[in-house]
Amino acid sequence: MDTIIQDNRTRWNALAGANVFHSRPYLDYTREKAEQFVSGSQVLTDVAGKRVLLLAGGGGQESVPFSLLGAHATVFDLSETQLSRDQEAARHHGYEIATIQGDMRDLSVFAESQFDIVWQSYSINYVPSVKPVIREVSRVLKPQGIYQLTFANPYLMPLVLDEEENWTGEGYVLKGLYLDGEDFSQRFPIWSVEQPDGSVIKVESPHQYRHCLSTLLNVLAQQRFTLLRFSEYIIQKENAEPNSWPYFTQALPPYLGSFWRLDKE
Repeated sequence: MDTIIQDNRTRWNALAGANVFHSRPYLDYTREKAEQFVSGSQVLTDVAGKRVLLLAGGGGQESVPFSLLGAHATVFDLSETQLSRDQEAARHHGYEIATIQGDMRDLSVFAESQFDIVWQSYSINYVPSVKPVIREVSRVLKPQGIYQLTFANPYLMPLVLDEEENWTGEGYVLKGLYLDGEDFSQRFPIWSVEQPDGSVIKVESPHQYRHCLSTLLNVLAQQRFTLLRFSEYIIQKENAEPNSWPYFTQALPPYLGSFWRLDKE
């Protein structure tokens, strides 16, 4: 584990300890919500009995819908504290789950072609290169397996991190060059996590990297992934107030979602 990943492990443990949004386990989830979450993609349907890897997906959120629908979920995450939230959710809902701590670039703990689905929500931007991650996903997925990957819109990443500063009153200003592998934690060194009482806990920002769209798509193609579905994160709200978060997503979708099928023998 290199220095960057060690830093991110420490900082994500701190963020989880500060109760950042993605570390709040789903304790009121229902089967109906789970079905909407899974089938809403229009790619996945019945996941009962499927082996699902939630890659860098700790926090007690993403594992819940799959487990409630009868999938065999394994959560692999860098942060021990994040993984503890998945165990908390499992105890609350009454199912068992496997949690494993590790670096998403090294999945050697898993056998080849072990999983039917690899589900990776926003996390691939926390490593400097996508190649080792996608190569490992290709190895552990079964032939015709499904890979769900969400990542930052690479054209807008600086704006996503601080959209208010870039608001002119009429629109948003792009700053800097479109550089693959740029570490944005140098620009935004602190995350402020608001607490229920209104106080704020400040935590060092984890390393986050821009991955150019051409880099992502070419690596996925090289690993024999075929695109099934693509989406943009937009909050549909009529008459959204200018420079509000819904308005920002409608002007500049900050996250891109994708589903891929692994076409290997």
